[in-house]
This record gives sequence, C-alpha cells and structure tokens, in this order.
Amino acid sequence: MSEYQGPADLQDLPSLENLAALANEMFQSLPNAVPFLSGISALQAASATNPGARPQAGASAAQPAVTSPTLDKQLAAVPGYYFADNANQYPLAGISLDQLGQQVSPQAFGLPGDDELRELLADHRFITHLETPSEKAVTPVSGVPHTLESQSTNYHQAQLSGSDRTAVQSLSLPGEKDVQALLSAEFGFARLDAPTGTVSPVPDSHFYFLDSGVQPVFGNGPKQNLFAPQQQGFDVQAIRRDFPILAERVNGKPLVWFDNAATTHKPKAVIDRISYFYEHENSNIHRAAHELAARATDAYEGARNKVAKFIGARSADDIIFVRGATEAINLLANTFGKQRVGEGDEIIVSQLEHHANIVPWYLLAQRVGAKIRVIPVDDTGQILLDDYRKLINSRTRIIAVTQVSNALGTVTPIKDIIDIGHSFGVPVIVDGAQSVSHMRVNVQALDADFFVFSGHKIFGPTGIGVVYGKAEHLKQLEPWQGGGNMIADVTFDKVIFQDPPNRFEAGTGNIADAVGLGAALDYVDRVGIERIARYEHDLLAYATQRIQHIPGVRIIGTAANKASVLSFTLAGYKTEEVGTELNREGIAVRSGHHCAQPILRRFGVETTVRPSFAFYNTCEEIDLLISVVDRLARVRKG
Repeated sequence: MSEYQGPADLQDLPSLENLAALANEMFQSLPNAVPFLSGISALQAASATNPGARPQAGASAAQPAVTSPTLDKQLAAVPGYYFADNANQYPLAGISLDQLGQQVSPQAFGLPGDDELRELLADHRFITHLETPSEKAVTPVSGVPHTLESQSTNYHQAQLSGSDRTAVQSLSLPGEKDVQALLSAEFGFARLDAPTGTVSPVPDSHFYFLDSGVQPVFGNGPKQNLFAPQQQGFDVQAIRRDFPILAERVNGKPLVWFDNAATTHKPKAVIDRISYFYEHENSNIHRAAHELAARATDAYEGARNKVAKFIGARSADDIIFVRGATEAINLLANTFGKQRVGEGDEIIVSQLEHHANIVPWYLLAQRVGAKIRVIPVDDTGQILLDDYRKLINSRTRIIAVTQVSNALGTVTPIKDIIDIGHSFGVPVIVDGAQSVSHMRVNVQALDADFFVFSGHKIFGPTGIGVVYGKAEHLKQLEPWQGGGNMIADVTFDKVIFQDPPNRFEAGTGNIADAVGLGAALDYVDRVGIERIARYEHDLLAYATQRIQHIPGVRIIGTAANKASVLSFTLAGYKTEEVGTELNREGIAVRSGHHCAQPILRRFGVETTVRPSFAFYNTCEEIDLLISVVDRLARVRKG
C-alpha cells in the first residue's frame, strides 16, 4: 500500500500501521482483555483468560453467521490462525493486527483504505466511509457470542446507523468515539464513560453469567448488577432469548409463563435437535445394518448416557425410558410392587403426593388387599419425620415419596426419608418430577432405590420420562409389557427377555424425544443447575415477600425449604377468577387442585392459584403478577 502524500498539515498524522497497533493496544486495555484476536469470538477471548468460568449463552458453541470468504482465504496463510473443522470454517484462534503486515488488506477488516483515510483525516469522519460486508451480520437469537465490544458495553451502538453497525460490530472493531480517541493528540486510548441513567440488560450479551469484574460502570456511581433478582452475574435476558415461545403475545400482552410446575418451555437447542433427528437420523433403533439405524441408535443410547450422568447413576443400564413420571410409577407398581406387596402389607406415601404417586399404589393395594399409610405434614407443609418413623413396621413393603411438592413447593428431607426407610430394610421410590429441574440430583448419593421424572418438566419434550433403578432391583423385575425390542428369543413354548433396560422398553419407543431430552439436559448443564437453583430461590423469595403483604392473600405452603411454587388464595375470589384476570394480562398460572387434592384439603382448601417459576422468569414479571393481584384485592375490598 502506497503512503498518502497529502497536505503539509496532515503529514504528521499516524500511518495505517500505527492505527492498527493503537487499535491492538486499545483492546488490550479493556477489562480482562487479551490481545485483539482477529476473527475470535468474545467467548473464546474470555475463555483464554478464564477458561471454564462461564457457560455459554445458547444451545451450542455456534459462532456469528458472518464470514468473509476472501478474508478466510487470506488468513489461512497467516501463522497462528486456524479454522474449526466445520462447514462454516469459523476461526478458533486468531492473531493480532500487527502480525498481519501486508498479507491482508485493511478493507478485509472494514478498516478504511487510502481514499477513506484521506477523507477521515481531512473531515474527521470515520464511520460513514466504512464498507459494509457483503453478508449482513445476523443478531443471534440466543446469547451466543457475537462481538467483543458488547461483552462489557453496548453504548457504542448509539453512534451507528444500521449498515454501519453491521460493518463495525461483526468484526469487533471500535466505535466512532474510539477512533476519534485514537486520532487525538496523544494517539492513545481513553476509556469512554457510559451514559448515566437506567440501562436495560444488554440485548446481545454473550454469557449467562457475567463476572462482576466485567460489569459496566454507569456514570461515576458504583457498579450495578443489571439483572434481578440480585444474584451476582445471572444474565436472564440471554437465557430468555434461547426460548422462542417467550416472544409470544397473549391477549396483546407479552407472555409471562408462570406455569412451570405443569410444564416447562423448550430452548431452541432442544427444538433444533429434534428437527435434526427427523431430518438426518430418523430410523428405528437396534438390529439393522443400515446407516440411519446406526445414527438413531447412537443418538438414543447417547441420550440414555446423558440421563445417567445428569442424575449421578452408576450406569446407563440403570436408566429406562418411559412416557413420563406417571407411567414410570405405574411401571414400578406393576413390577416391583407386584413382587413385594401382598395381602395385609403396607405402602407408605406422604400427604404431599401428586395423584400419580397415589393412584397406582391405591390400585395395587386394592388388587392384593394391602393398605396405604400416609406421612402427615406440619402447618407449613413439611413432612413430620418422627411420625414417618412411627409408621414403618414389619408389614411395610414400599415407601414412595416426592422430593418436591408440585402443589406447595415443599422440598422434603428426602435423604433422611431414604435413610430411615433403609434402616428398616424398606426400599424407597422417589418422585423427582418437580425436583430435577431445580436442584442437583445424585441418585447414588441419595441411595434411592428408584427415581423417576418427566422430560417435559426439565425443558425437554413431552412424552418422554425416566425410571432410574438400582441394578439389583431391575435384574429381579419381570417385564410389564411384551413385544419387540425387549426379547432375546421367542418360541411358542418359551420367551427369553433381554437384560435391563431393554426388558422394560417394549416396541418402538419415543426415540426422537429421548434424544430431545438429552439435548435439554445438555442445555441445563451448560447453564449450571446450582446457578439455576440460586436464581430461582431469589425469585421465589422476592415473590413471597411481595405477595404476602396484599390484603386477603393466603399463602398455602410456607415451609422453610421450598422450590419454584407459590400457591395462594385471594379472599373474595374463586381461584379460577384470579387465573382469568391474570390471563388477560398475558400471565399464565395454574388454578385448580393441581392433581394433589389430599394436601390442599389438609389446609382446608380445594383449589389454589399456583404461579411456579423457572430460571427464564424475571422480577419484572413477578411485579406484573403482583400488580394484578393487588388490583383485584383492592377492587373486592372496596
């Protein structure tokens, strides 16, 4: 590139090479920065200084969709630069600008060429002369990394028009003020102050969890946490972008989904994984020599492995796929229960149980002449362990208890329940449908004999669920259903069954949704279940504190240890009336008995309003719910 020979008063201005070096210094001066890496994403840059510190926002490690074929070809020859092994050829490592020399033209990075530089230096303009790349930058739906600039700030965007924003941001280049600072008399980088006032969460934030050290400073005040509730570093807005249905409107209002105890919504990662299965892997599994059968089998058994790992099982052989937690408990009642329970025997459940953990045992007891014994709860809705211990006797054959109440949100002392049962030699079945999405579960640490849950309550598809069983139990169980897939050999005189888990998966199973469940567990793992638990705890505490002061509100279930659920009644209103008013504002809650009539009757009510929270909910949404309930209370009171 020839040097510009311009007017004498411009001869002393920096060359393009100096500008590149200054730009590199600017990026090095940012908080937690590494040298400017051409083509590297913000997430990769952060990982270089703090590997493993923060999960990605989004379902995959996908990079920005913008690529430049010309740039890629040129950079392929640059030392230290290489590509991922994928169709998009996304760079995994980069180089600093001063390494490029003359191998790459400045235009490849959106930097001004000779003519633009002349106008820049003469007219003090920069942004309006940038060339826009041929492919428009795509704003990611999820919090997938997009630009280095917006890792910690977004205020440069206010200086740019739409086309200019594409040119600058997609290549991680500085904004207009940064370049003006570079051209100042000192030729140095002066950090820009963010505008004062209220700032919304960064719409293209790259991480679910932002270290406090990289949170932006607003004006001259203290560092602020952008996200409510006040758990340090939880970017709920990045998470919300991963759930397409949260963009829906109901009755002209943004959807507020507070019915998570009934079912949870699905991230794009799960939706895409199921679509990919049907587009590229769809086949029946096992016993086939063709490629698609191998792909489908690998995907299905891979999902089984993910489930085993997620709940801390000993082996994937201990995991049985079923339609959901209801079918899981029915399977156990009709196999394990059938083997163990006879006339005069007893089955223990708690007052907190969902009907799905009552009715199958009731049917078994009616069939064989057994008896159901019930663990009572105190006035907060927590299990009374002393009373539980007194219920166990020589006739007790099975104990089946929930880990979290779907109606009250009570977290039961499940480890104590299991240990007490085992001290009497009684196996314990745990209903984990309401717990597995809110807290870490380790079935071996719990020493649970069986553990069941549904996929749709942990951001997976409907129609898929899980039975975990200890190997010594599963090996002793007879099949519940017969058909293909679960047999080793069949004649008219004798049938030999497969070993677990196939023994309990007769016929063609729900293959695609098992794969989708695996994707959901991957997603939760990326976010981090402990982080989810802390954030949701803060949400529930915030909602409880706000709603308890509304006249006429009665909270049903006030145990010290709760998860997700806030059941209440409002004096002067039927619960369905409250639910209807909330729906008018786009707020979805469950109103009714929640398939848990015994526990509601323990508190003298037939129905409640039940908002239930997930990690994509916000305090602003809770405020909206509170405003509707408060308005109803004031209207009826008047």
